[in-house]
Amino acid sequence: MWIEKLKTYTSECNFSPPASLHEIKLFEKELGLPIHEHLKSVLLESNGIIGEYGLGLLWELDRIKTENVGLRTNEDFKDLYMPFDHLLFFADAGNGDLFAYPILNGRITRNDIFVWNHEDDSRKWVAPSLEKYFEWWIKGEMKI
Repeated sequence: MWIEKLKTYTSECNFSPPASLHEIKLFEKELGLPIHEHLKSVLLESNGIIGEYGLGLLWELDRIKTENVGLRTNEDFKDLYMPFDHLLFFADAGNGDLFAYPILNGRITRNDIFVWNHEDDSRKWVAPSLEKYFEWWIKGEMKI
């Protein structure tokens, strides 16, 4: 479903082989966080999506884990940025800014997508869902 939908927006995407349900469960256990159902369903179709110009529309599970753990545990960041443990980052804008789901009370309960601005540490709403994030970002309709 996701791959076919994205292909209606662009022919420039490269899709990785799907993640397994076992890999996703292991990821959730390691991060201590159940991932959003929409994110899970995309990963079960493609464990990472590369768009035009090599843009990471969706990181693979290993990178999602590495980036999130790195941001949350980097000692230098504690004096520079607000905590990152209320966001699950899953993609980048190619300029240092990162896209994320909000985490509330240890769960992702909303469909909304936010962008973290690496220059001013702001967190801004950019899409009402993962589907709209893909559509608006690919079509150039998202302003960050």
